[in-house]
Amino acid sequence: MDSRRAPRGGSLSDNASIQAARAALATGGRLRTAINLGNPVLAKQDEATGELGGITVDLAREVAGRLGLPLELLPFPGAGQVVEAVKAGAWDLAFLAVDPARAEEIDFTAPYVVIEGGYLVREDSPLRSIDEVDSAGVRVATATGSAYDLFLSRNLKSATILRAPGSLVVVDRFLAQGLEVAAGVRQHLVADARRLPGLRVLPGAFMSIRQALALPKGRGPALGFVAAFIEELKASGYIAAALQRHGAEGAAVAPPGSAATGA
Repeated sequence: MDSRRAPRGGSLSDNASIQAARAALATGGRLRTAINLGNPVLAKQDEATGELGGITVDLAREVAGRLGLPLELLPFPGAGQVVEAVKAGAWDLAFLAVDPARAEEIDFTAPYVVIEGGYLVREDSPLRSIDEVDSAGVRVATATGSAYDLFLSRNLKSATILRAPGSLVVVDRFLAQGLEVAAGVRQHLVADARRLPGLRVLPGAFMSIRQALALPKGRGPALGFVAAFIEELKASGYIAAALQRHGAEGAAVAPPGSAATGA
């Protein structure tokens, strides 16, 4: 069997369920799907051709195929912009980290992958552990509206958060402004530390980022469908195969969990 395709069956093949999900999702006759380019572990855009690729693009195509809908991929530079765009009704499906602040306007499936959030510092930094970051005088760069921003805003009491417009420029901001810490996808920061001299990543992770399918509020019939869809893809090995296919180091298949959030 082609590992890129998940087996069909069960309630996901029920015509009534498919029709209800299609009607709830594709209000414009197509599946408008937001692709968050701020997380390079899950999605990338070819600089030369503009073509989108990655795990989330694969999942978007799979959902559209299940529903028999034309797919429209909408790239966004970061998660914060995706969340803002839901207020204007700009998309029908997205891929975002689960966060309670987002659940006011967005419903989530159970996560499909878990990614670690890490801290990057300079080689000569006195900071040696994650617990030391939340200290007076420590400035932490992170992306505006990202899962890291939301988590750190709730949990850092003494350190100061300085926000960059997107995840891909966080390290540049950290270096240019002489900040003490950069926060983001741990694997991405590890790659930066290898690429740029004089940097290191603190051991461990300050948070686990639960990436899920996201729908605007009020798409109830579709939420149950995509929640079951995600559980099937985890169980069938589709997600694991996609992670391997795209070389998504630092991401792991989320454990089983059929509950959707914010329904």
